[in-house]
Amino acid sequence: MAEQTPPYVTDQPLQGDLGRRIERRRRELGLTREEVAFRAGMAPSYVAHLEQFNTAAPEAGTLLRLAGALRTTPTELGGGNVDLPPGIGRAACSPRLTELNEEECRRLLSTHGVGRLAVPTEAAPVVVPVNYSVVDDAVVFRTRADSVPTQGRDREVAFEVDRVDDALSQGWSVLVRGRAEAVTDPDAVRRFAERAYSEPWTGGEHDLWMRIEPTAVTGRRIDTW
Repeated sequence: MAEQTPPYVTDQPLQGDLGRRIERRRRELGLTREEVAFRAGMAPSYVAHLEQFNTAAPEAGTLLRLAGALRTTPTELGGGNVDLPPGIGRAACSPRLTELNEEECRRLLSTHGVGRLAVPTEAAPVVVPVNYSVVDDAVVFRTRADSVPTQGRDREVAFEVDRVDDALSQGWSVLVRGRAEAVTDPDAVRRFAERAYSEPWTGGEHDLWMRIEPTAVTGRRIDTW
């Protein structure tokens, strides 16, 4: 009988946490592996190795050069800030705060991800994170029928999404205001399911779709001169 390969063995590289963070940061900056390698003074093949293999263990000096090339910190690449809120870095010496127009706000909003939903409840307003997508210019997300987000049903709510870069002391935020509604129409539910960016991270049954039709979209960006 021929020897069989164990089910956990694969010919494909296994990407580790460091590799995922390097690749994500590189894509955020719109850089190729070759460009990152040039900035860090290393071979493109080594950058590819760091991204693709979970066994990659660069020395401290190498990680420092790579972090500099990616305009971040070794701690951020290593996941040392994973349990800390964004924005713990020091403020920049010459910050510049600008208002974003609606077109720019909608462009940033459409990048999808995790946002914060503010809903009124009987006790007090509550803010909860949700995995969201943008479909037909509306913010949509899935939740449980008995969850906190459903308390915003048929009421005015606020939804906020942001991105903070601690290494550069810059970032942006977009605020959406509008009426939240449950979506039960089968065609709409099917369209949302087909076009949604990701599944809820919390897992479990999330069989209720909700939609926020924006009545106001505003945003701000902070960077340096």
